[in-house]
Amino acid sequence: MPIKAEKELNQTQRSHWLKAVAAVELRNYGYAISLLQGILKEEPQFLTGRQLLRRAEVTKAKAEKKKFFAVSTASLAVMKAQRELKKDPKRAVEMIEKILEDEPWHRQANLLLKEAAIAAGWPEIGVLALQTLLEEKPRDTRILHELGLLYHAQGESEKEVEIYNRIGKADPKDSEAMRLAKDASARASMKTGGWTQAESYRDLIKDKDLAVSLEQQTRMALTGESLEQQIAEVYELHQAAPQSVEPARRLGFLFEQKEDFESAVAWFQYAAELTNGSDAGLLRKASELGVKRLEREIAEHERFLSEHGPGAASYSERAADLQAAKKRRAGILIDEARKRSERNPADLQLRFELGEHLVHAGRFREALPELQRARQNPNARLQAMSLLGKCYQELGMLDLAVKQLLEGAREILSMSPIKKDITYNLGLLYEQMGDMPGSLACMKEIYEVDYGYKDVAARVESSYKSLEPTEPSKEQPSAD
Repeated sequence: MPIKAEKELNQTQRSHWLKAVAAVELRNYGYAISLLQGILKEEPQFLTGRQLLRRAEVTKAKAEKKKFFAVSTASLAVMKAQRELKKDPKRAVEMIEKILEDEPWHRQANLLLKEAAIAAGWPEIGVLALQTLLEEKPRDTRILHELGLLYHAQGESEKEVEIYNRIGKADPKDSEAMRLAKDASARASMKTGGWTQAESYRDLIKDKDLAVSLEQQTRMALTGESLEQQIAEVYELHQAAPQSVEPARRLGFLFEQKEDFESAVAWFQYAAELTNGSDAGLLRKASELGVKRLEREIAEHERFLSEHGPGAASYSERAADLQAAKKRRAGILIDEARKRSERNPADLQLRFELGEHLVHAGRFREALPELQRARQNPNARLQAMSLLGKCYQELGMLDLAVKQLLEGAREILSMSPIKKDITYNLGLLYEQMGDMPGSLACMKEIYEVDYGYKDVAARVESSYKSLEPTEPSKEQPSAD
């Protein structure tokens, strides 16, 4: 499916899209749904619009009270759409969308939407249908398996691994999910390494003699040759052909296996320079390993500080080194996220990632515009709202923080991990504002479904202890 971006909409469609986004922000969901349905009728490939449509429908359904004695006609409509699927799957998609307007979690409708979307050549809409069902029942292994198969068909191996890992957590006895996760992980590794773009390993290397040498190195590794010997032999190949990218790349991977991240970063950077910066994968690898190196340094400093008290000779020096390492790590992550966002300014997911890194670095004011923009991305909306609440709180705008977190909490039906996080932070915010009943209500909401979440149990149970009546003191009998 050739996904259409916001910038590809015509002037009228873009105007309607902006009005729909504003309507969602103002909670005028009926108007937003009407606008979005009109856009999608003309541009069904506008996936971001369909995602926002579903979010508006879900939020509207949760906000409205169920009408007594109301009879659902969805089953009849599903049957009609099923008949249409055989003739015109694109028309069937439109028909099912009308069902989901009032019942966005309707199981049969969403499963039929998946079938119709695949038949129409729009698998991404099929993914959205399954994700909608999982929002209501995140541990539904049947739907998770369906989503895993759909990701497999799309070649999305990394997402496939994530889904099968979720199945493993929901049902540890599902051996099929374990097997599929391993297969998907192998495919993801091959894709990352570039193996899928060539007919053979040698096709990845222009110098055929060098390819033979590296193949031999690989075979030696498989027969138990030491890592040090491999490094020495590949280094000889590098010396023989210092302008060849492949030995430098190979040395980077070997030093990564050795966990010598500093050397690995240097070799990947060298390989990237040989390509004049045209190989984004090498640059990304160098950046990732730079972060890994800093994370190991951070872990070492944290371990030292936990084992030694402030009275230790080098305690203050190690504490300063820890903060410096964290700052360098944040700088790398922010720089990479900013570069990706600048290359793709319309990608709201990248805007979210940049905002998230800025929050972790404590740069809350800089994060605000990124997260406000990312809030329009249905996939990142809730997380963006949670982080926006934190930004407003840190900047002293407590009323805006409450508004943001409350809105995020209302949009989530089940007590999912993100809702727990939002509700807990809202409770802490109420406590900061002196609203103890509001804070306790939030903690109780979590306590009812997850006793072990953070310090919720202690907070809730201590509130009841403070209400226990004190026993009256026993009076001593009189002498007479």
